[in-house]
Amino acid sequence: MNRKSEQSWFTYLLRCKDQTLYTGITTDLTQRLHDHNFTAKGAKYTRGRRPVKLVYSEEFPSRATAARREYQIKRLSRKEKEQLIQNSDQH
Repeated sequence: MNRKSEQSWFTYLLRCKDQTLYTGITTDLTQRLHDHNFTAKGAKYTRGRRPVKLVYSEEFPSRATAARREYQIKRLSRKEKEQLIQNSDQH
């Protein structure tokens, strides 16, 4: 792992099999997605809603900033979260 990825944090959104959205933070998106889909390390919420798909992520320089963004996203309405996902797909 390089130094940058050790310092970077990500806030992410997953779309579950039942179309619900899950928000979390991690330092390793690939490993976290694997955990959510295949291991007991995945969140309890996602375990019964597999498979899950990564639909949105943002990178931050610290855990604190990623956690603040996670909190902001969790407070958004379903419609606002869908707009966030849709807008990120257009870049």
